[in-house]
Amino acid sequence: MIPILYEDNHILVAVKPPNMPSQEDASGDPDILTVLKQDIKERYQKPGNVYLGLVHRLDRPVGGVMMFARTSKAAARLSDDVRTRHIHKRYLAVVHGRPPHDTDRLEDVLVKDSRTNMVSVTTRQDPQGKIAVLHYELLHVIDRYSLLGVTLETGRPHQIRVQLSHLGCPIYGDQRYGREVNKAGQQIALWSHQLAFTHPVQKEQLRFTSHPPDALPWNLFDIERV
Repeated sequence: MIPILYEDNHILVAVKPPNMPSQEDASGDPDILTVLKQDIKERYQKPGNVYLGLVHRLDRPVGGVMMFARTSKAAARLSDDVRTRHIHKRYLAVVHGRPPHDTDRLEDVLVKDSRTNMVSVTTRQDPQGKIAVLHYELLHVIDRYSLLGVTLETGRPHQIRVQLSHLGCPIYGDQRYGREVNKAGQQIALWSHQLAFTHPVQKEQLRFTSHPPDALPWNLFDIERV
């Protein structure tokens, strides 16, 4: 069962479990978009196909708050808000080491290799490169791990994972961009913690929060207070 934080006739806000695709992919594994469509169909006994628009995505291993549109009108408005950066997303990440500053703005140029689905930092002269910007805040340090709050200015594929790894602080459990310091089988410690946006129809300000699971490495920190 997918935890649902909010639902009305226009939007649905849910918590994506880690390791579940945001939408159907080549793996054939259950994805949150399809599961939620089926849930709506069954709960409201709707005949035929159910509309549910995917407004944004989370990487497969990442869990946390996601927003969906229940009408095409809401989908168009929310997608435009995503494009114009009027949706606030805050992530929590546990990283190896301690970043050089307690707060900072990171700006890198990223390029994606579609063959390997790997993203890397490149130069500003790379015609395929795209600017990626995030802000981080150091929340706690315990032993060799740091808990960061991360907000995005841009929404590039794998952005947080690549930029923090390039900074020298790969995310705990990231098998793709932190292979040198992580063990096989560890769950990535990156979580979609907060999502704030304007309701596409009622125009009220909404904010939703989801806390990561009570498991390593999250339970090393007092997550409820961040």
